[in-house]
Amino acid sequence: MKQPLVAVATDVRAFENYTWHAAPQQYIEAAVSAAGVLPVLVPSFGERLDFDSLLATVDGVMVTGSKTNVHPSLYGREATEADGPYDPARDATTLPLIRKAVSHGVPLLAICRGIQEMNVALGGTLASEIQERAGAIDHRAPASVNQDERFAIRQKVSIRPGSCLAGVFGAGDISVNSLHRQGIDRPGPRLDIEAVAEDGTIEAVSVRGAPAFAVGVQWHPEYWAHKDDASRRIFEAFGDAVRAHADARAAMRPAAE
Repeated sequence: MKQPLVAVATDVRAFENYTWHAAPQQYIEAAVSAAGVLPVLVPSFGERLDFDSLLATVDGVMVTGSKTNVHPSLYGREATEADGPYDPARDATTLPLIRKAVSHGVPLLAICRGIQEMNVALGGTLASEIQERAGAIDHRAPASVNQDERFAIRQKVSIRPGSCLAGVFGAGDISVNSLHRQGIDRPGPRLDIEAVAEDGTIEAVSVRGAPAFAVGVQWHPEYWAHKDDASRRIFEAFGDAVRAHADARAAMRPAAE
């Protein structure tokens, strides 16, 4: 079976005297192995990219997590060093890409930083240091040099009945690895809340009325997609949506093609 193409957001990093546009392996491995798609890395060149042409070529978009944060000026807050680090080139690329993906009906999966970009792109705001709020649990990764310990599945989130993710998991609680110190404050007006943590923190959203799968999750399904059922199911649902979009596009092409 032909693998449909999925555009994957990239971070801009400087090392070894080069500037790199890169994505963590866990995301692209999960895209290949769990979603069954072919990830294509999109350089973070912002408005220099023709997003319409890109979205006419690919059948999905995945926006990954990152150590950087969305620049606060993009949702009406003053930037401080404590809110960083930042990646303005990524912001300039992912925000219009998310908006275009939704409007074009291209399936979208946004993870960690991705859900925050999704919220900002669609008119929402973010909150910093959410672990300091009254009654909040600490969503940050535990201090460890062992990545398996840092990304351990250790938190429950509640999937809302009737939501898009209820169709993936069923309504009720699932266990996830949600690691973040920023989160959604005010959801964008087109976003529906799909899941919340025990302290009320928004952990997943979807785009209301979107013509295709358009979901963001705050946790990290990519890390355990090879062995955890809930983590794998998100990528499988995304992959199914991507293939459905590819099939629909193929059906609309003239027979001569």
